[in-house]
Amino acid sequence: MIAFVKGKFIFKNPAQVIVDVNGVGYECQVSLHTYSAISNKENGQLFTYLHITENNQTLYGFFELSEKELFIQLISVSGVGAATARMMLSGMKPDEIIKAIVQSNARLLESIKGIGRKTGERLVLELKDKLSKNLQETVLTASVTNKVENDALNALISLGIPRQNAEKAIKNVIDVNESSLQLEDLVKKALKNI
Repeated sequence: MIAFVKGKFIFKNPAQVIVDVNGVGYECQVSLHTYSAISNKENGQLFTYLHITENNQTLYGFFELSEKELFIQLISVSGVGAATARMMLSGMKPDEIIKAIVQSNARLLESIKGIGRKTGERLVLELKDKLSKNLQETVLTASVTNKVENDALNALISLGIPRQNAEKAIKNVIDVNESSLQLEDLVKKALKNI
């Protein structure tokens, strides 16, 4: 599997980019979202997904890893192929797609070319729980920004505590204790909260 390509953007249009990686040109199909992010860049990196079918091999490129992960989630749904997933990522921003699915807004998804009523409902049904969990983890991770908090998080994880539980415990301790805590105190209190 090709995880990413990094090099010079030889050719760019809203549907595809050719990346020169040490003299080898990789043709990547891209969404409008990715094209907008790289349109002014001469060099860069694209996270990639190699889609293999019976008759074809297509490399899809994404500016952000989160967009690639959403693409993989979308194509896991029956009736949503790689071309349709790319069309969705071109029609809406990744966070808008996630929000529509989490809020069960199938009608908004249907506004994208290639997505009918049944497919929109299937996307909501199959991905709502997965994407809402990812959304919660993103919010929790964003809330742990302080260096002491990060060190405490790493300490708890190294003790074998699942990341999500550790983040919640740290957040609870910080909410209760207004003043900043030393690392040792934060870890001790977080352990009591788990």
